[in-house]
Amino acid sequence: MKTSNAIGVIELASLYKGFEVQDAVLKMTKIEKLLARTICSGKYVILVRGEIADVEACILHAKETGGFAIVNALMIPNVDEKVFPAIAGTTTLDSPEVDGLAVIESFSVASAIKAADFAVKEADIVLLRIHMAMAIGGKGLVVMTGNIDALKSALNPALEFLKEEGLLAGSTLITQPHPDVMRDLL
Repeated sequence: MKTSNAIGVIELASLYKGFEVQDAVLKMTKIEKLLARTICSGKYVILVRGEIADVEACILHAKETGGFAIVNALMIPNVDEKVFPAIAGTTTLDSPEVDGLAVIESFSVASAIKAADFAVKEADIVLLRIHMAMAIGGKGLVVMTGNIDALKSALNPALEFLKEEGLLAGSTLITQPHPDVMRDLL
């Protein structure tokens, strides 16, 4: 793959359809699978990466194959490179002591990833993690740190997007978070 800067997120309400869709898109499109698994509430999520045209084709094919079971299927083009380590859980901090901590909770995995992309493109923040669905009722959780002003700026477009989509579960901005809270979120 060349730049592979688009992400496709497919959420399904059916497990068997999840396996069927995963097989179909991997056979029919040129994408890299980042994640495919069952998630809370009896759902299935597929996360792929690739060129924009390939991810568009993947999403279209997923919708055709998944039919009734598709909860959400979308492409996020031109994803900031800082999003990928947060998805993989490989972002690290030099110190657990930070100026601020922002946490966004969304009602879907896809919306959490898109909100994180909006946030990291808006301000100079550290995107720590994007927790996807497991052990959180199928929701998405975005965790970021930085100085308070940068976090406020980063939150604006992310929360605006989630509110417009009706997918905002809630958010918080914590100043000088306790090290135990940071360890829990890393």
